[in-house]
Amino acid sequence: MRAVLLVAIALLWGCATSGPVADGDPHPRATRVADAVHVEVIFTDEEIRIIRAYYESNGYHGKSHGKGKHKGLPPGIAKNLQRGKPLPPGLAKQALPYELQRRLPRPPYGYDRIVVGGKILLIELATQIVRDVLTDVAFG
Repeated sequence: MRAVLLVAIALLWGCATSGPVADGDPHPRATRVADAVHVEVIFTDEEIRIIRAYYESNGYHGKSHGKGKHKGLPPGIAKNLQRGKPLPPGLAKQALPYELQRRLPRPPYGYDRIVVGGKILLIELATQIVRDVLTDVAFG
């Protein structure tokens, strides 16, 4: 009886710790589902059109080239405002103007649009990762 019990435990242990299934994928269905639902969150063409129209109708018509009160970010910080990178800590973020927010559709759950150094960013709130960047829209 004891030998049968040991064999049963060994078989169960072997099944639980065995490697990949015959086709080489340990979870073939899970992998296919994960690939099927991968979504990249970016600004849509409609959002870009609305944002550009808003700033153009409010007196912005291109790069400021250093004119006015807006100063650019230091080069090291500006370089980090790219897709896939986290926002640098202590960065001065601004909300989009209220009227512009009203015109735009709500961002996807867990994301927000902000203005940093004249760029409009779409960020993931939980991780502060930049998902998309619009340049030359707000201030140049």
